[in-house]
Amino acid sequence: MSISIEQRRQHRLMTIEKSLAKRHRKENVFRRLGLMAVITGMTLVAILFASILMRGVPAFWQATFYVDVYFDPEVIELEPKPERESGESQFAFDERYTQWMTRAGLVNWQAIIDRAVEDALGEEVEPRQLRDLRALVTSGERYALRDRFVEDPSLLGQTVELKMLASANVDVWIKGNIDRDLPDARQQLSAQTRAWADQLDEQGVIRNSFSTSLFLNTDSRSSLASAGLAGAFMGSLFMMMVVIALSVPLGVSSAIYLEEFAPKNRLTDLIEININNLAAVPSIVFGLLGASIFIGYLRLPLSAPLVGGLVLTLMTLPTIIIATRASLRSIPPSIRQAALGIGASRVQTVFHHVLPLALPGILTGSILGVAQALGETAPLLLIGMNAFVANVPGTPLDQSTALPVQIYLWQGNELRNFFEARTSAAIIVLLGLMLSLNALAIWLRKKFETRW
Repeated sequence: MSISIEQRRQHRLMTIEKSLAKRHRKENVFRRLGLMAVITGMTLVAILFASILMRGVPAFWQATFYVDVYFDPEVIELEPKPERESGESQFAFDERYTQWMTRAGLVNWQAIIDRAVEDALGEEVEPRQLRDLRALVTSGERYALRDRFVEDPSLLGQTVELKMLASANVDVWIKGNIDRDLPDARQQLSAQTRAWADQLDEQGVIRNSFSTSLFLNTDSRSSLASAGLAGAFMGSLFMMMVVIALSVPLGVSSAIYLEEFAPKNRLTDLIEININNLAAVPSIVFGLLGASIFIGYLRLPLSAPLVGGLVLTLMTLPTIIIATRASLRSIPPSIRQAALGIGASRVQTVFHHVLPLALPGILTGSILGVAQALGETAPLLLIGMNAFVANVPGTPLDQSTALPVQIYLWQGNELRNFFEARTSAAIIVLLGLMLSLNALAIWLRKKFETRW
């Protein structure tokens, strides 16, 4: 029985409709799977950020004593601060000043702090209880008290309300980060110290205040509550200055030459392949390279931001070169042809017409490469930047650490109850810097896109 043309047409339409329906079902499934993947990824990122914020934000506030401190002349037996006399040589004045500073350092500043806390308690502390009393205030405060007096010797004989950081164990106890029901043998503070801490907390002598020490102090092992990020921050700043000064000019120049001027032959193909391969090399390999060349062969200072900046420059160069070449390649050939057609040279075409149009992408790639380098830890560990450094570096040649390495060191501290929150706070600071660099990249891209 022969099939009519209309029947064949209907059969073909039905087949097409089934095929389209099947294709649409697959597209819908793929779209839903993609949406689920995005939601899952965003949820995991939100959980990560929420956990870091929940742990880290409380560390920006720290248990602090507000006490009246009496600068007792009977304890501070010092003559007036030296001033340079007329006709006195600088050497003689420096010698007198050094001797005065030495005597100031020998003053029993701890006794002044003990008396201030004892007055706040409103009771007389027996000599055998001094150890329990001194466990309330972090040990670094006696040096801070000395520095305050050296800066203003007119405080002698005066009573001034000062802020002093509580010890790390008291901070943990006050915030409830340790189980109060644990037996005395497992507590980090004695029963007497814990009772005094609770009493001063109820009286308002101990309050949770914003921790400026986290940003203004360097790391400390003897006074854990005073440990801060100032040294690590300056070390990271010096490293980023080295990275920006070296990787951006070298990377952009190399990309311009390879994309616009280099002949297409086997040599340039080999260079391009190696650049792409270097972009995928693990960062720890660059650390090994930096340790062997910059420290082992060139004898540059160990743990110096200069060495860290050179290592991160090597790691960042491939990223900047690839991003710059992609930006140059995105410029339409008609721009080059029009410039050449009106008599511009090859160099004028690139620098007057192509490069300004590619600038948003170049800036974005460069800043993102620098932001990636800011968060690297592994290569810095191999060049010794995990050493304990208690000073703020003054130059890129001074020993220092970096923010990612400081996070690594704090994470391994044995006083987990205190430094777990401190570590999360440092992560928040590092993430803030990286997000700021990313925001700067977006802003620059928008600005130059609007301009051109």
